[in-house]
Amino acid sequence: MAATAPAAGPMTGAERKLGMLICLITIILAVLDMNIVSAATVPIVRDLDPVHGVDRLPWLVSAFALAATAVLPLYGRLCDAYGAKRVLIGAVGTFLLGSALCGAAQSMEQLIAFRAVQGIGGGGLMSVTMVVMAQLKDPDEEGSGGGGGFGGIVGGGGMAVGPLVGALLADHLDWRWIFYVNLPIGLLVLLGAVLVLKLPASAGRRGLDFLGATLAAAFATGLLLVTEWGGKDHAWTSPEILGLGAATLLALGLFLWRQATAADPVLPLSLFRVPEIRIGFAVQGLVGMGLMGAIMYVMLYLQVARGVAATSASLYLIPMAVGMTAVGLAVNKLEARGWSVRTILVSGSACAATALLLLGLSGPETSLWLVRAELVLLGVGLGQLIGHLIGVVQDAAPRHQLGVATTGIRFFQTLGGALGAALFGTVLARAFDGSEPGLPLGAVGRLTGPARAHAVASFVDAVDVVFFSAAGVMALALLLALRLKPRPAAEPSRGEQALAA
Repeated sequence: MAATAPAAGPMTGAERKLGMLICLITIILAVLDMNIVSAATVPIVRDLDPVHGVDRLPWLVSAFALAATAVLPLYGRLCDAYGAKRVLIGAVGTFLLGSALCGAAQSMEQLIAFRAVQGIGGGGLMSVTMVVMAQLKDPDEEGSGGGGGFGGIVGGGGMAVGPLVGALLADHLDWRWIFYVNLPIGLLVLLGAVLVLKLPASAGRRGLDFLGATLAAAFATGLLLVTEWGGKDHAWTSPEILGLGAATLLALGLFLWRQATAADPVLPLSLFRVPEIRIGFAVQGLVGMGLMGAIMYVMLYLQVARGVAATSASLYLIPMAVGMTAVGLAVNKLEARGWSVRTILVSGSACAATALLLLGLSGPETSLWLVRAELVLLGVGLGQLIGHLIGVVQDAAPRHQLGVATTGIRFFQTLGGALGAALFGTVLARAFDGSEPGLPLGAVGRLTGPARAHAVASFVDAVDVVFFSAAGVMALALLLALRLKPRPAAEPSRGEQALAA
């Protein structure tokens, strides 16, 4: 066992605050990049490939998501082996390289490939930053600290500001600036990380389970591709999807075997012996599913049933962002008044489930202001969940496994979102086909008269089933959150107890 390298001297309170500010800027960079590209798709296609570019647009998002998800488990192990500061600098540097290449791309193929490079770095921006924030926390500070509310603030702000910034840059400068704008911000982060952060250089053995990381990447990539292609490019029962699904399950089985036998696994199975970590992973996966069901199908409802243009529909995310930001500002004060993290997670799950249930009662004539109010409530729920779940897992994890525990919960959120896309897409398709057999969903907008009215009503009924299903997912998250047991301040973490055992 390698000795843990000491930090270069203890950090002062001012340095910790400055370090936290650097982390927040890094998270803003990550959140903005998740949302900023959507506003510039038209000028990108017009400039790089006006003939076939539209067909390749989904890969702009998928290439980033696939690469970011595939490297998540490895990032956690790298943090534990070499120290979070080094890994953060490497992740930001890779992200900036990808951003510069994306801005210079001369074809859609190049842009998609460079988005994958950007995704490799982007996979570490938020997850590694969360590890850094945990290590920056005052040693005398108990619980999840003050970082939980920042998840709602930054997540909500990025959701609202990202598309707006992207649209402004694309309209008034050039779409390439949605990538170039990352460079000065990222260089500021790099400089601050080098000069300010004083963190342990390593936290355990330096062995890396590259086979386990490869199997995790194969499983995550297979699952994301199944959900991306299934029911769209290929039928769910097609040989392509069935074969890819079988390969994905095989990769999962081999990954679990490897984690049980490897000396330094990328996602140690011993973590699942800790109740807080086990429940935190599960709830985060369910939150990923519920969030996917909410955003995607609210957009569909507005465009198909209410005739709202795609650009205007994206503005309906602002009420949800307002709810997330408001509760992010309030949640630390609630903790100071005695609210436990368990209470906040239960409240957040209940608010999200209620909001989705209300959205499920929407009809073709429901007031759009009521829809906005329901999205505010959904944001209030999600703002209480995002960030605090990571804090629960970090507080319960053994210190030498802080990295793999943090990236593990992000990994489960991504996989939950992928499963949600597949599950809710299947639910919508089958519910709609039951009322309108043989009618493609995309053909609803071309219908007129009574046929259109009937098809719209059928679609609304189908999307309501999706919202009810998503509400059920968040109700399950509520039940799991109720199983969390608050830990007295003097009691060691469950992870340390499991390690001692």
